[in-house]
Amino acid sequence: MAIGAIAAEAPPRRITILGSTGSVGCNTVDLIERNPKAYRVEALTARNNVDALADQARRLRPKLAAVADEGSYRDLKRALDGTGVRVAAGAESLAEAADLPADWVMAAIVGAAGLAPTLAAVRRGAVVALANKECLVCAGDVMLSEVAKHGATLLPVDSEHNAIFQVFDFDRPERVERIILTASGGPFHGRDRSALADVTPAQAVAHPNWDMGDKISVDSATMMNKGLEVIEAFHLFPVGKDQIEVLVHPQSVIHSMVAYCDGSVLAQLGAPDMRTPIAYTLAWPDRIDAPVKWLDLAEIGQLTFERPDEAAFPALRVAREVLHTGGDAPTVMNAANEVAVHGFLRGRLGFLDIVRVVEETLDRIPRQSVRALDDIYQVDAEARRVAEDLITTAR
Repeated sequence: MAIGAIAAEAPPRRITILGSTGSVGCNTVDLIERNPKAYRVEALTARNNVDALADQARRLRPKLAAVADEGSYRDLKRALDGTGVRVAAGAESLAEAADLPADWVMAAIVGAAGLAPTLAAVRRGAVVALANKECLVCAGDVMLSEVAKHGATLLPVDSEHNAIFQVFDFDRPERVERIILTASGGPFHGRDRSALADVTPAQAVAHPNWDMGDKISVDSATMMNKGLEVIEAFHLFPVGKDQIEVLVHPQSVIHSMVAYCDGSVLAQLGAPDMRTPIAYTLAWPDRIDAPVKWLDLAEIGQLTFERPDEAAFPALRVAREVLHTGGDAPTVMNAANEVAVHGFLRGRLGFLDIVRVVEETLDRIPRQSVRALDDIYQVDAEARRVAEDLITTAR
């Protein structure tokens, strides 16, 4: 059914975008603006990009525009004066935005900061398009428990998990032998470890295929992003920890695969454009047109695959160990990685030191179970403190 038919027969779908000024958020806005009659925006949020948020709010006219940085409140208020858009600031305002009665919520706030607002949307039973992988890495069991309790729906937005979602037989998961996450290899694909010592932040964020924010781009460069995705996949799909594989696929055409017991391997293919998985979740369970380049396999000519080089990129190994350890280990790893990446981007830490800081933080914090959100916040704070101390003392 065409989206025009949906719009003519049904009221507009109410939309909230958490993290609207980031890469995923901007792509979501692009899709919405191409068919404004099909959607009504309830809320938009950003961390501190007032200019971009105000511009989006003037165009989309949400009920609420919220900025996490309280110091940006006056600038946002001034920018939206006379528009009728309510303005709020602070961490609580993000949860308030998520709690508005939207049918569909894009959870695209990067890092652990996205956990509380995403949970707020889950707890009112919304359809949540999850682009924040850290929610499941830090708090997978807690998040899924809340999803089940409140009847929410999680739709994965990451291209890899979205691909698996499209070809996974949820009615017969016992027929699945393994799921295969593909990885581009990032900007340093093919380099050995000795060639990575002098990598700069500018080089690390220059991804060859995808347009992503700085933090995610650095995670791709270290392959920590793929490690986080392995943990996320374990929570999203009913498979065992050892049924999740990773293949480096530099062309980024096959976004992931599901292998079945009869030898069949089903794959989802497409151009490397985040608007495809976003459009899939935005219209789910339907499909809509997306302004992406059509895939021309004859033009591409060749698709290649290889196993990850975990000697050069040990983050993937660390993430697998953390998945098997369980407890608070994923929360510690994620927090330490966020701090280390932040340090690298600001010139306080070398590229190879990112994973070193993560491993040393894991070694310094005794393992414990996490049963509630407060446990996660406590562990997250401690891991950030330890990681920051490691960076400071190493200088």
